[in-house]
Amino acid sequence: MNDSRQTGNGALVIAGKPFYGQRQAVNLLGRSLASGRVAHAYLFRGPEGVGKQLLARGLTAALNCSDRKGLSSCGRCPSCRKFAAGSHPDFFRVSPEKGAIKIAQVRELIKKLSFAPYEAQTRVVLIEDVHSMRQEAANSLLKTLEEPPENNVLILTADSAANVLQTIVSRCQTVPFYSLSSEDTAEILTALDKEMSGETARLLARLAEGSPGRAVLLHKRELVAFWDDLLQLLVDQRDDEARVIGQCLLMAEQMAALKEDLPQLFSLIRLWIRDSLCITHGQAAGQDALKTRKDWSSEQYFAKLQAVNQAEKELSRNCNRTLVCEVLLFRLKE
Repeated sequence: MNDSRQTGNGALVIAGKPFYGQRQAVNLLGRSLASGRVAHAYLFRGPEGVGKQLLARGLTAALNCSDRKGLSSCGRCPSCRKFAAGSHPDFFRVSPEKGAIKIAQVRELIKKLSFAPYEAQTRVVLIEDVHSMRQEAANSLLKTLEEPPENNVLILTADSAANVLQTIVSRCQTVPFYSLSSEDTAEILTALDKEMSGETARLLARLAEGSPGRAVLLHKRELVAFWDDLLQLLVDQRDDEARVIGQCLLMAEQMAALKEDLPQLFSLIRLWIRDSLCITHGQAAGQDALKTRKDWSSEQYFAKLQAVNQAEKELSRNCNRTLVCEVLLFRLKE
């Protein structure tokens, strides 16, 4: 199998999976490989869930493929087969432990790099979420980033919205990644899940704002179904006060049970408020803006946005989650 060829719809296939968008990153890395001018360290920087990890793995496979063409790896040679099986001795990954990359992990990495690659021409190290690296760990890594041992390539990934130490950025070739179009995101979702309807894929793509990884998360945790129920509550204009209070209290309990998924739900609420404001001012908006309260003014929508911001601040202070959600829902219903 050719590991990075064109699919029928024009998308690349990297590491056996369709890869959409990020044409700038694909072209940059493909030219580097074809010319033999591979950087000693790359920083893949962009939003979460837009292909940084997948393209890093594609570059890793291509670097040691015996029959590659640009960024295309053959998928058949011993190196490709070992990499696909997850048993390549000259590829390893450093991931955050309990939310951060620690100095002990960096020291272990430096120790491994002091030895020559086991069997491949180039050893590849993938350091994920480098923005989580603590100061002492970053300082320990700097010299290795600047002058890594021969035949080693380091690939770092980072969220574009997070701070990365400038000393790290300056020692890497930055490869920018961007949010995908809704069309590409929906196409990725239907490729990953053959049973997903086009309508569901388009809705997830819209809510995920160009991040297929985030869309998959929303789908797996059934946040879209919950979000639909929440919208029905927010736009319901019936005046049965007792019923509305009961629904808000019940929905607040369900929101609090989301725990670590609450920030995702807050993002969806913000997206809905933004689209509703667009409708209020006669501008085009997304599908969810059809479920809106046209009797609310811009000032009311901005007040609801402030309510979401306040709820996030209170959660960060470890306030009672259920109480925070109750207050938020009542403010959103005002």
